Amino acid sequence: MTRYLLRRLLGVAGILLAICAITFSIFYLLPNDPAAAACGKTCSPERLIEVRAAMGLDRSVPSQFAAYLTGIFAGRDYGSGAGALHCAFPCLGYSYEYSMPVWSLLADRLPVSFSLAVGAALLWLVLGLGAGVTSALRKGSLTDRSLMVASVATASLPVYFTSVMLIWGVVRGAGLLPYPAYTAFTDDPLAWASNLLLPWIALALLYAAMYARQSRNSMIETMAEPYIRTARAKGLPARTVTVKHGMRAGMTPILTIFGMDLGGLLAGAVITESIFGLPGVGRLFYDALVRSDQPVILGVTLLAAFFIVAANLLVDVLYAYVDPRVRY
Repeated sequence: MTRYLLRRLLGVAGILLAICAITFSIFYLLPNDPAAAACGKTCSPERLIEVRAAMGLDRSVPSQFAAYLTGIFAGRDYGSGAGALHCAFPCLGYSYEYSMPVWSLLADRLPVSFSLAVGAALLWLVLGLGAGVTSALRKGSLTDRSLMVASVATASLPVYFTSVMLIWGVVRGAGLLPYPAYTAFTDDPLAWASNLLLPWIALALLYAAMYARQSRNSMIETMAEPYIRTARAKGLPARTVTVKHGMRAGMTPILTIFGMDLGGLLAGAVITESIFGLPGVGRLFYDALVRSDQPVILGVTLLAAFFIVAANLLVDVLYAYVDPRVRY
């Protein structure tokens, strides 16, 4: 297991390096000049040259990439002399739009995206797996057909439509909840949960529908395996057969998609955060695209890649504990 983890960690480092190089190179194919955007519309040619030098854009592309990688692990300075800007470790670039290091911006927004992703993930797991397992155990019944029809209908609704309907019905119509505005968990846990409940539901309804169908198909296939028939023939209780032998093996495919979904959401849910006005990483990414803030775009891209790759690594490790067959 130790050798396996070391190989996977080396693979993760290689993937992140490749993504960083590809994303960094793409910026040079774009028509926008980050120095001109940082300098402003009334920028003189002399000032533009100074800004380009301060941002390091006057160097060759390989030199800029090497300086960027060095900054991630050791920090770096932008410019020289008294006007130099220091970007501390881990430096993912400096945003001249916000006049802040990119990592500081991400660190401020990460708690919002983390709260949104984890809360929605717990909700869609409970709803999706509950519906899927219930349908599988009652295959062909009215309950099975009703749950699957409901899952198809829910999966057909775009998240922006569900979000707007929740705001219109729950907040403006019934007045049951306040309009979402992020409150830190440490400040007020109740306000934290009540403000995030609608975004959780909007995301959970979409994902739960997909998880219900996936878990149903997986459980139906698993419950038809010979070892399940053997467990029943031994006289084991139905609950033990279903939970210990059926769900443990049947949920292995769910781990794969869960790792991908959670890893992607940790880097921000752009549509959900924008509609509900949550200051998360997704909203930061959207604003950076509008403003052509390339250092922030690159930083969010690397963060998203890290979360997805790390989630996949964690899923591979959990496979051995969820399904004993994987160990062999």
